[in-house]
Amino acid sequence: MRKRQQPPWIVPDGLWERVEPLLPRRERRFRYPGRKPIDDRKALCGILFVLHTGLPWEFLPQELGFGSGMTCWRRLRDWHRAGVWQRLHEVLLAELQGADRLDWSRAAVDRSHVRALKGGAKPVPARSTGPGPARSTT
Repeated sequence: MRKRQQPPWIVPDGLWERVEPLLPRRERRFRYPGRKPIDDRKALCGILFVLHTGLPWEFLPQELGFGSGMTCWRRLRDWHRAGVWQRLHEVLLAELQGADRLDWSRAAVDRSHVRALKGGAKPVPARSTGPGPARSTT
């Protein structure tokens, strides 16, 4: 019998073991603690569900148990501000590099990834192909 594959928004244990230590800890207020927050793993599943399906945040189905779309959106925002995704990217790259699983010959770097210090070289202005300056029309 074939093992049923999980949907792509369900976070596997191996990935969760890498992500969980990177997440910032939230302290609950002692007095007036409010409702207990949704589990971080469930919120991550909700984030992945919305990003995978393209569904608007406000239409995240409550029946899935991932919390509200606004809760998931706030976690995504907070985790981004805390640098979670950048650190996760670095951890995964280090693991792949350590296992000799990266093929750097297929890597590409462009200006969206690397900042050009001091602006780089200035392009030369295009030379005119006309005989001289154009006449004024006014």
